[in-house]
Amino acid sequence: MILNKPDAIYAATKLIKYFENFGRIDDYFRARKIERVSNIPQSLPGFGLEEDMFQDYDMHPEDMNFSIVQMQTKTFDSMLEMVASFSPDNAPGKQMKLIIKETNTNTVVGFIKLGSPLINSKPRNDYLGDVPDLPIFNKRAIMGFNIVPVQPFGYNYLGGKLMAAICNSHDVRRMLNKKYDTEFCLFETTSLYGNIKGGSMYDGMRPFLRYKGDTQSKFLLTLGEELYFELRDWFTEKNDGEDLIHKGASSRKLKMQTKMVGVIKEVLQNTILTHITYSVVQWTKPLESQHRRDSIWVSMVIPM
Repeated sequence: MILNKPDAIYAATKLIKYFENFGRIDDYFRARKIERVSNIPQSLPGFGLEEDMFQDYDMHPEDMNFSIVQMQTKTFDSMLEMVASFSPDNAPGKQMKLIIKETNTNTVVGFIKLGSPLINSKPRNDYLGDVPDLPIFNKRAIMGFNIVPVQPFGYNYLGGKLMAAICNSHDVRRMLNKKYDTEFCLFETTSLYGNIKGGSMYDGMRPFLRYKGDTQSKFLLTLGEELYFELRDWFTEKNDGEDLIHKGASSRKLKMQTKMVGVIKEVLQNTILTHITYSVVQWTKPLESQHRRDSIWVSMVIPM
């Protein structure tokens, strides 16, 4: 698909106006969170998903017992959306969604979503000694995309560290090995706010997790729901009614947005650098650099 220049500038301006509302990455997270929580269906009082979350804060940690449970995707996503400060999107590749329950109260204390590892990471490559054979690495490594305790369980009971420790447990590794018929030997994750907060819930997790440096990469943050659907339909119309990405594609929203941005840049990158075309190339540098300078944490196990 090729846009003419006026259409490309129109679409680019839509993107620029959306992202210029955010001065910091947490401003973006907050706006996305408000937008997505408002879309969760309302329930009758006393029958909401929040009633299934841990609330017995008189219980001593020594009296607690925990189980790891795989949950139906839609319920998991809705509950995680209510709890997490970051609105999660599905990523391509492997995926396993787990909830952690306190068994005495039969309530949820946290959420874990695992997926395929980062394709490339300099701190991890330095740790391993070189760039790994990526097909083998992708088969044997897993990443913690969301490691989230309910609150105030997370604050009062160090629930985030408990979730991170469970990610490194034999039980979780066995579940992954069984689902993907392989032997996982590396777990990694990144801190949500990178290094802008000066601390992480993974601090003090040695030997289970070890800090291995800061990653840095650049890609456009995901669009809000309203703008995404507006631009998706606009691009489909401009493409003679044909979707840019076919309906059965995995992680379709991410691929659709990447394609839209690519089409815009293809038209504008060789034009005279007016203010608008310069902004197209530079539109989210502050947000990108804040978001993607992540602290990476790694744990390894030698399969027996």
